[in-house]
Amino acid sequence: MKIKQVPQQEDNIYEGEKKLVYATDESGSINAVQTSGWQVEIDSLKDAIDNINEHALEALSRAKLGKTSALEYHMYHQRLDMAMLAQAMGKFKWQIRRHFNINTFEKLSDTILLEYADVLGIDVKTLKSLSKY
Repeated sequence: MKIKQVPQQEDNIYEGEKKLVYATDESGSINAVQTSGWQVEIDSLKDAIDNINEHALEALSRAKLGKTSALEYHMYHQRLDMAMLAQAMGKFKWQIRRHFNINTFEKLSDTILLEYADVLGIDVKTLKSLSKY
C-alpha cells in the first residue's frame, strides 16, 4: 500500500490513539505510517466488543441467578475470554471453568483469589461480588 492510500477514517473506538502500519513511499521504500483506522477494521472491532459485552451480560444474568460465579462476569467485563484468562493465570481452561462453579469459587484460597484479582485489575472484594452491577 502506498503512503497516500493509508486510510484515515476517524472513529472513537481507538479513543484518540493512532495505529502504526507500514506503507511504501514514492521511491518504493517501506515506512512506518500512522493511521486512525479504516472502516472494515473499525466494524470488526465493534462487532468483537459487542460480542464480548453480550457474553458479559449473559454471565451477569447467570451469576445473579446463582448459576455461575462472579468470576465469569468479571472475566468478560475485563474483555478476556477463558483461554486468555487461563494463560494469564498459568492454569488450564478446565480449571478456570471449574472456578465458575459457585461452590468451588467460594472455596478458593485467598492466594488464588488475589491472583485472579490482579490479572483482572480489580480487588478481591469486587471479584467476589456483583453488588455494583
